[in-house]
Amino acid sequence: MLGNARIEARIPTQDLTRARRWYAEKLGLEPVEEREGGLRYEGATGVFCLFASAGAADGSFTQMSFYVDDIEAAVAGLRDRGVVFEDYGGSVNGIMDIEGNYPSKGRGERAAWFRDSEGNLLGIGEVVP
Repeated sequence: MLGNARIEARIPTQDLTRARRWYAEKLGLEPVEEREGGLRYEGATGVFCLFASAGAADGSFTQMSFYVDDIEAAVAGLRDRGVVFEDYGGSVNGIMDIEGNYPSKGRGERAAWFRDSEGNLLGIGEVVP
């Protein structure tokens, strides 16, 4: 029934203005659409929206990931913009090699995680073919 539907992520924010500024300054992203209480962003193949919310995600799981071709360059570039990466056991320079990790597209992935201004846990992944 939903096999041909477009899928979009929704990310809650306590302070939409603060979040907008953080996504622009730290990730270099600008919304393509703005409505009362929400911002819409488009990437190469996906869409996510930030929305004003009285609730908050608990940040204990990855809420959204960005897939890149060179994770080391992406992590370095984001660090230069002030993004702070989570430090998990087994990670090197904030990047973890995960063999056979579901939902990887290849035999595994390299991944790193960080929190946005609202405490949402976001990830960066590079597929290991």
